[in-house]
Amino acid sequence: MVTPTISVASWNINSVRLRAPLVEKFLTEQAPDVLCLQEIKCQEPQFPYETFRALGYEHFAVHGQKGYHGVATVSRIPLKPFSRHDWQDNGEARHVGVELLGPGGNVIIENVYIPAGGDEPDRLINPKFGQKLDFLERMTQWAGKIDRPTLIVGDFNVAPLESDVWNHKQLLKVVSHTPIEVETLQRFKDAHGWTDIGREHIRAPDRYYSWWSYRAKDWRVGDRGRRLDHMWASPDLARQATGHRVIEDARDWTQPSDHVPLITEFTL
Repeated sequence: MVTPTISVASWNINSVRLRAPLVEKFLTEQAPDVLCLQEIKCQEPQFPYETFRALGYEHFAVHGQKGYHGVATVSRIPLKPFSRHDWQDNGEARHVGVELLGPGGNVIIENVYIPAGGDEPDRLINPKFGQKLDFLERMTQWAGKIDRPTLIVGDFNVAPLESDVWNHKQLLKVVSHTPIEVETLQRFKDAHGWTDIGREHIRAPDRYYSWWSYRAKDWRVGDRGRRLDHMWASPDLARQATGHRVIEDARDWTQPSDHVPLITEFTL
């Protein structure tokens, strides 16, 4: 009997229609079974379904909105919609969950785009920062009730470890690496006992980044990266992860996203 395997990718694409050629290149070269996209920046009828169908990805769960945010999960494996949570509490399209119906049993994949949180790490002068923390707290309440093996992936907009950023000391007061964000994310992790798959395979303190600012003239030379994108799993599911990689070369592609894809393989 052949043991079923699946691969799942996550990528903040920063406009799926603008970067459809990059998505096509990625799927042709890497061929994950499932791709979770964040910041698709389009409404559901505008999503480029035919681009994916032409490559064999015929199953979709799309939660979009006009011009901003939005998430989509596309798959070669049959799926059904599972959940849509409004953790932002304002109707923004930042989450979609699916149940895979393919080999190895039913797997839940939650795809999330956590708010960036603005520039000032103070909710009193920057409401966006407070919204980010509240978003994470709502996720934490949800996570404590999960009763099925689950994979949650996406742009968390938090780099929790010292080795997740290019300079820990310089970024302690910069949104995405502040102590209060790290502590809040840790509460979310503890609520379900999530395993950080990326850091199981790329052990701290090894360098591990997934985002580089567009402001850098040469992102490779400066290498001022942060690990904002994550793939976390329920403990039992995490133990079935056999590989994890970061496709850093995607940051060099024509008109790239400022994020790069992550891929995890599972033997179910």
